[in-house]
Amino acid sequence: MQNLLIVDDEPSICVSLGFALEDDYAVWTAMDAETALETVHREQIDCVLLDLSLGQSSGLSLLTLIKAIRPQITVIMMTAYGTIESSVEAIKAGAYHYLTKPLHVDEVKLLLAKALEFQALHKQVQVLSDAVKQQQSYAGIIGKSPVMGKVFELIKKVKDIPSSILITGESGTGKELVARAIHFEGNRSQAPFSVMNCAAIPESLLESELFGHEKGTFTGAYQSKKGLFERSHGGTVFLDEIGEMPLSLQAKLLRVIQDRVVTPLGSYEQKEVDIRIIAATNRQLEDEVAKGTFREDLFYRLNVIPIRTPALRERMEDIAHLVDHFLQRCTLSMGKREKVFTLEAKKWLYSYTYPGNVRELANIVEYAVALSQGERITLEDLPPALTERKQDVQGRQSKRDGVIIPNGSTLDEAERRVILHTLERHAGHRKKTADQLGISERGLRQKLKQYLEIE
Repeated sequence: MQNLLIVDDEPSICVSLGFALEDDYAVWTAMDAETALETVHREQIDCVLLDLSLGQSSGLSLLTLIKAIRPQITVIMMTAYGTIESSVEAIKAGAYHYLTKPLHVDEVKLLLAKALEFQALHKQVQVLSDAVKQQQSYAGIIGKSPVMGKVFELIKKVKDIPSSILITGESGTGKELVARAIHFEGNRSQAPFSVMNCAAIPESLLESELFGHEKGTFTGAYQSKKGLFERSHGGTVFLDEIGEMPLSLQAKLLRVIQDRVVTPLGSYEQKEVDIRIIAATNRQLEDEVAKGTFREDLFYRLNVIPIRTPALRERMEDIAHLVDHFLQRCTLSMGKREKVFTLEAKKWLYSYTYPGNVRELANIVEYAVALSQGERITLEDLPPALTERKQDVQGRQSKRDGVIIPNGSTLDEAERRVILHTLERHAGHRKKTADQLGISERGLRQKLKQYLEIE
């Protein structure tokens, strides 16, 4: 239920409108500017019905103050003296529309519904707009850290060439996102992008799914079927978890890469295909080659252009942007009002090492949005098992009284960890923290704003 504030210096108007609208909205009322502003500060108000004249006060002045506090609030003006001049002035000041008294309840309800629908669309546009900002993302991949910058540069270089690509990295680092970026940013973007997880389909079905089959080839093959390679002609085939592909199929895949032809099951006819193959794995394929579970010749055919997706602990400076992205996405998809993380929750999110990488971070934010009750997401709203795990790690670290800097960390990331550790040691006391670090309080504030987005 959305929150509505009615501001009118006539008690009868506040009571009658509140009674008429209380079934559809959570209603607050105010009969003066001071009470109205206090309510806007305290509550997450979505829409305001505001009288143009509030005794000695001006509704237009109050409108300006409300918009200064929360620009996203939708304000509808009410006036008994409807003139073109006053309505134009109200719209210029940020009002969505205006109503003239005497009010008609059906008209009020209709205008409120339209105003809040417009507000929801505006929020959605803003979320989508933020998601494509190039300074924080590329082709839908969030990140502006140096290591991600290198990945983006590599994508730009290979997006238009047909060579095979092997994407490696830990689970949850976004290997499929990189594959999609290569395809949709390149010259094959109008052709199919097909995905096959080699570990998700039984071996007996995988060959048929990739290469197709003729009618009657096996029990249940009541008609011929084109395989994934043939259906993807002109486009890209992304083979995820390629390390799980059976050896018997690896030889056939090698033939597809070398000769660009496929032979469906039950057929002797070779069919030419124009496809780019992108494979991905979280295994060390060199080790699988040494063990004999992966063909060496196939490895070299796939590994023409290697791309490694970094673990989240290697790009901790991206966490703030990822948190904002997932927070906006989750609140929008769940139909929740805007939420923010408290300082304590931010500190936890920004210092956790995420063994499950970006996927784990996304799940944590989704959990927090789903279970939090108010506008602010606190430490208590985060998954208990994870906070307990981090506390155990912190307890072990505190006995050593030091900071762990993972291999591959940037200088900025090392500085961020030291500042956060020192701040926690002094229970958030900034002067003591600054003194120990040997910098001024102003310098500490700048660092907190830079690394933690804390004013």
